[in-house]
Amino acid sequence: MVNQFMHSEFDKTHNEVNRANFYRSPDLVMKLKRIGSFHQSRLSFMRQLLRRVFTEKWNFNYRNWSLNSKGVGHIVYSVNTGKRTYSLVVFTHDIPPQERSDRVIATAWDLTFTLFNGVPNLKDIRRLEKQIPLQESGRMSENELVLGRANRSVRLWDLVVEKLASGVQPTENEIGDVGYLMRTTAVYGSGKFGLADRVTIENFEEFKAPFQVELLAVYMLRTVVFDLVTWFAKLKGGNFAVDLDDRVKKTIGIGNSTGLGMAPFLVYHPELLNKWISARERAFTEVLNLRHVSEDEFKTFKKLLSRSLDNLDGWTSVSTDQLKRIEQLRKDLEGLLAFLSSFNRLQKDPWLRLFQWVEKNTSMETQELVVSLLLEPYARFVDKLGPDMSVLGEKKFTKFQGMSCNDLLRLIKDNFSWALEVDYSTQSQSARFWYYSQAKLEPRLGERYKEVGSDLEEPLAIGRDISSLYDHLLKGDCNTPISQFLLEQPKWRHIVKRVLSTPMMPYGEIRDNLISKEMKPLDLLRCKLSFFGATNFDPRSDRWVRICMYQNAPLSGSDTSAYDDFWPY
Repeated sequence: MVNQFMHSEFDKTHNEVNRANFYRSPDLVMKLKRIGSFHQSRLSFMRQLLRRVFTEKWNFNYRNWSLNSKGVGHIVYSVNTGKRTYSLVVFTHDIPPQERSDRVIATAWDLTFTLFNGVPNLKDIRRLEKQIPLQESGRMSENELVLGRANRSVRLWDLVVEKLASGVQPTENEIGDVGYLMRTTAVYGSGKFGLADRVTIENFEEFKAPFQVELLAVYMLRTVVFDLVTWFAKLKGGNFAVDLDDRVKKTIGIGNSTGLGMAPFLVYHPELLNKWISARERAFTEVLNLRHVSEDEFKTFKKLLSRSLDNLDGWTSVSTDQLKRIEQLRKDLEGLLAFLSSFNRLQKDPWLRLFQWVEKNTSMETQELVVSLLLEPYARFVDKLGPDMSVLGEKKFTKFQGMSCNDLLRLIKDNFSWALEVDYSTQSQSARFWYYSQAKLEPRLGERYKEVGSDLEEPLAIGRDISSLYDHLLKGDCNTPISQFLLEQPKWRHIVKRVLSTPMMPYGEIRDNLISKEMKPLDLLRCKLSFFGATNFDPRSDRWVRICMYQNAPLSGSDTSAYDDFWPY
């Protein structure tokens, strides 16, 4: 229940009775500014995937490499998990520079791809080469699990090709300025555009954790990109050309440009959001409840904290606000390292005491990084939470037999005080509206008092709708059964369902106004991408962001015995 969660800000004593229940309150955690400060952790989906890949020794190999003299053609790169085989089918294209765009409205890309269930035959390849380059306009089948496209980072791509062609490796500084050779502009899954539905694969053990199939495709794409840039270098330099060195490859990830299309996901899937954040908060609570910390655990935390400080040198951004946050993070981490130099790990409840200091002395960005860092030494009770972060099977119906409108009012007062505190009649608190574009069926954000189209508003203003329902219920007969109320006024169904579900999903609701003038969609993007495992967030506006995936990750096919689970650091 929500009232069982507590936080140090509300309970300074931490006595023996409340220690066992220590949790950060959803009212604290589920604010936009805080979820927009999340960092990757050992629960992130990329790390869950790579732990499995290297523990189970998945085998990667090329099945086909058919490119012409311009580098146009197709590639088939497969992985055998020991139980099943999946193939990344990649189509490369030669497009004019003016047609290369990260916008969702683009119609041409340097590379398009699909993850195929099994190994495609010639007939499959011929079908796919007609459909995959069309992306949303194509027709997929249940054999295709993922659909995506990517563009070159032209400056770094050309530089690396030139260097390798002349027999020289690119330098760390040259790579670090960008961090990726290609960036994806969309990676679709879960039944979209005819792809295999989630139910088709959710019983596959390797895909039980969230987004594993999409992230497998991106991980395989990373290898193909490395080999593509070497192929182009050899085409240009002939015998003078050299392969891209494995040491350099490790420092390169796959970029991604993500905009508003991802933002509503968290609102439309409260059960999933609750699973993600509950797992993170549960693991965090277990760490804070530890009475003692071993020397090795303390050293691991301190080492990764130091690495995090070093990594800030490679975190660049065009956003002035993000640069300020990075600089504050740098100061905070330097202060925390100084604090640790005299910190006594042998005292009672050491991690709890350390985090209390962090809360009082550092920014929100730093606090959330420290949450991630505190999970790192504890694979034994953190990693087991990962597979339960998905919502599997059929959706359950919300039951409300015997409940009255008075019960609804009570639930709203208990769980949605944050929504009732806002005056949605003011223009600043109702400034925006969410809608879907006709052209691409992608979410967009409109300005209510400057643009037309608010009549097409999507039901994402949860706080406003909760407040409206509350006011409406107060004017009627509170003893009316909910079933009768909804039969007579079905327009309230979506919001009544949210109210009834929230007590079972305390971390499933973003407790902020999603249509206010001050709302930043970027916070929604950052939250979701942190669970993916993204790093180097580079906001290009308050509505889209560039990130890097798998930077510093071990290479596919590399020595499984040398796997380092701390690769993001």
